[in-house]
Amino acid sequence: MPQEGTFAMFELKINGAVHQVDASPDTPLLWVLRDHLGMTGTKYGCGIAQCGACTVHIDGEPMRSCSIPAGTIGTAAITTIEGLSADRSHPVQKAWIAEQVPQCGYCQSGQILVAVALLAQNPKPTDAEIDQAMTNICRCGTYQRIRKAIHRVAEGKA
Repeated sequence: MPQEGTFAMFELKINGAVHQVDASPDTPLLWVLRDHLGMTGTKYGCGIAQCGACTVHIDGEPMRSCSIPAGTIGTAAITTIEGLSADRSHPVQKAWIAEQVPQCGYCQSGQILVAVALLAQNPKPTDAEIDQAMTNICRCGTYQRIRKAIHRVAEGKA
């Protein structure tokens, strides 16, 4: 791997497509997505992997992209909010709309990706399981609507 701060070409598999990236391998994935590839659905919130606004899936697992050096991802498959569905047809996105979850909306791409991962692992979570899994911060406090949207998907109503 090149010295820290030097640029290199590497590939990332994002939303089913392979992207050539010319960046420092230690650049956080968040900034590669936003600045190098123009995928701005993933948001910057805190920069220290605490808030979850930058959540993406890496091989199906929710990960905070602000703290992952892009050059360490290798062949893992990355899914961003843009890759979840092109037309908001994913059941979680439909439930988010039906329950009017977003207020300001800033954290919602990360919230949605965590909810998708939760439902993939546990299709019928309890309130306690939702609360345990949904650790992303929502400054507007939409947690009750998030929970309702997750239950909507679990009940097959999305």
